[in-house]
Amino acid sequence: MGRPKGGKNREWTADMKLEVINYYFDGHSRVDTCMFFKINDSQLHNWLINYEKGGKGALQNKRKPGNPLAKYSRRKELTEIEQLEYENMILRIENERLKKGYTQEDVILAREKLLEKNTK
Repeated sequence: MGRPKGGKNREWTADMKLEVINYYFDGHSRVDTCMFFKINDSQLHNWLINYEKGGKGALQNKRKPGNPLAKYSRRKELTEIEQLEYENMILRIENERLKKGYTQEDVILAREKLLEKNTK
């Protein structure tokens, strides 16, 4: 089945996953459930295992969405609140780097090494 070429992966919230699981527990077969919601059997299997182990809380997505600064850095004009949020986020990142013992020079060197590696 799969997603169309160039298409995005579908995001499933915990409530949506719970709806699929409840549909399955209402007496529908695995095949019928997968066909109805257009999901893979292994995906349903993993959700069922996670639900049995940890309930609804185990269905929460663990991955955080990409770069939190991207929504600010792509825009030309930010509102005052967005500017403050952007500045606050940069300071938090810098603070975390310092806690881990990284200096700004270390970060620059790491980026340069990564660029060299990617250009080869």
